[in-house]
Amino acid sequence: MYNKNEILETIQMIQEQNLDVRTITMGISLIDCIDTDIYKSCEKVYNKIYNYAKDLVKVGDTISKKYGIPIINKRVAVTPISMLVGASKGDPILYAKTLDKVATDIGIDFIGGYSALVQKGFAPGDIELINSIPEALASTSRLCSSVNIGSTRAGINLDAVKMMGQKVYEAAYLTKENNCMGASKLVVFCNAVEDNPFMAGAFHGVGEADCVLNVGVSGPGVVRASVASLPKDTSIAEVAEVIKKTAFKVTRMGQLVGVEASKMLNVPFGIVDLSLAPTPAVGDSVAHILEEMGLEQCGSCGTTACLAILNDAVKKGGVMASSRVGGLSGAFIPVSEDAGMIAAATNKVLTIEKLEAMTAVCSVGLDMIVIPGDTTPEVISALIADEAAIGMINSKTTAVRVIPAIGKNDDEFLNFGGLFGHAPIMPISKLKPNTFINRGGQIPAPLNSLKN
Repeated sequence: MYNKNEILETIQMIQEQNLDVRTITMGISLIDCIDTDIYKSCEKVYNKIYNYAKDLVKVGDTISKKYGIPIINKRVAVTPISMLVGASKGDPILYAKTLDKVATDIGIDFIGGYSALVQKGFAPGDIELINSIPEALASTSRLCSSVNIGSTRAGINLDAVKMMGQKVYEAAYLTKENNCMGASKLVVFCNAVEDNPFMAGAFHGVGEADCVLNVGVSGPGVVRASVASLPKDTSIAEVAEVIKKTAFKVTRMGQLVGVEASKMLNVPFGIVDLSLAPTPAVGDSVAHILEEMGLEQCGSCGTTACLAILNDAVKKGGVMASSRVGGLSGAFIPVSEDAGMIAAATNKVLTIEKLEAMTAVCSVGLDMIVIPGDTTPEVISALIADEAAIGMINSKTTAVRVIPAIGKNDDEFLNFGGLFGHAPIMPISKLKPNTFINRGGQIPAPLNSLKN
């Protein structure tokens, strides 16, 4: 049970420290929507999503008013669409437009699952879907896409890595008049998880139930305030303990929202993803937490160590608060979505190389990073391969979501608006990795994959 002090403390977190539920995401299986006739399949897709999720926004708003807890986004994630494309053998863009239409009609913010899982090779429908991604993202407004190109068990599909470098560039190019937004809705994964509620990488895994409700909490501002209240000579062990206790409280709020929403929607409650998801708002930054831990600015020496401490403490605190923790759960470091990261990148303290090191100890990877518009697809592919290697070797999820700033000068910003924020163009090595990328084939799985 909650006592009066806990309730008052939560109210303060919401009002003064930007505490919110970042998303409630309904996962919906589309396996029973597979049909050899793509038009019939699209009709089934629309109807199933509409019937399950038509009240998602209303329920989210009702819970927000009832408990005074902001719920920022309402989203849907579906079965990887490449599976449907493989059966129907039609134009994947029809699925993209169907998903975007139903998302618009039910009023959700985003819909994810325009995805393919190709870590060990290409199944029917995978290549067709991957090739359609740039056009799909350019011709829709709420659709998000992801491709899993590697895993610890399978290794890395270098042919898919090559393709995705090209598709990231094309997605940016086709939306160059709109701040290259297409690339901001495309994620390339290694070790993607099936129950991730956060966009742009959410999809509903084939091992999931027919329909579930997953919750993604936030709370960097709350953690920062907790750390900032400590004396400067507090030991790092005590700092970690305070972060754990704060993560516990944040996760309990997420659990409350998830259980309540699942009852109202009459679907099973899935998981709470307790990732610290920052925003461009002042006071809602993961980078600022690291600076409160003792760094002059995020990106300096010591950043990776502080991030490791933070990520571990968040997971430990969250696991104690809920038996349904899942998704990615930890700390996100998206450059454009974090006020502290934006400042550090603008001051050139934070570099892509440092960010890559940080991804070895946090929840995801190189996220919402703007790179020069003349970056070649091969360099993007090599960046994807580097990040996938970190995930593969360390048995963790890593991802790349980079935006080539087509037509922009290297000293400019891209402004995406909303939660996507804005970011400076960060320099990246222009040395050619073409021979490596063009070799193709499968990067072998590491020895630590043999766990059975």
